Amino acid sequence: MPGPFEMGVILLVALLIFGSRLPSVMRNMGKSVTEFKKGVRSTEDDLKTTIDPPETPPTQRRDSVQTDSEGNERYPEE
Repeated sequence: MPGPFEMGVILLVALLIFGSRLPSVMRNMGKSVTEFKKGVRSTEDDLKTTIDPPETPPTQRRDSVQTDSEGNERYPEE
C-alpha cells in the first residue's frame, strides 16, 4: 500500500496527464449523478402512486333513487 508521499506523487502525475480534461470529466460526472438521482426519484414516485394511489372523493349521482321500507323506489323531490 503506497504511503502519503507516493499517493501525492501519483495524484500529481495524474493531474499533469489529465489536467486539461479534468473540468469536462468532472462536469460529465456531475451530470451523470444528477440524471441518476432524477431516475431514482421518478422510480420512487411511480412506486408510491402504484402502492398508495391518491384518494379521490366518491362521486355523487344527481339522480339518486331512494327506497322505502318495502323496497319501492322513490325519487326525491327537487
